[in-house]
Amino acid sequence: MAEKLSPQEVESKVDTLNALVTDGAHWVVDGDALRKSFKFKSFIRAFGWMSQMAIWAEKLNHHPEWYNVYNKVDVRLTTHDADGISELDFMLAEKMEKFS
Repeated sequence: MAEKLSPQEVESKVDTLNALVTDGAHWVVDGDALRKSFKFKSFIRAFGWMSQMAIWAEKLNHHPEWYNVYNKVDVRLTTHDADGISELDFMLAEKMEKFS
């Protein structure tokens, strides 16, 4: 089971994660989760990205909460078993940045 990270660990990891951001939209801590909105050129690109991320989520056995409308995907990452943000959330967020 993944361990919940301390607020200091989360803050440090968010800074590192946001250094990877190329689209100007940064990850934010929202309560017990990481959040970001991704915007793509079209619905098919958004959906294709979601399909890629679904494969990574399955490999990590860590699944996002997300919402898609046309070219926008709102993502919320939290580790329910840990009641907060864990290393798994950052691992998946890094994959999302790499492939966005």
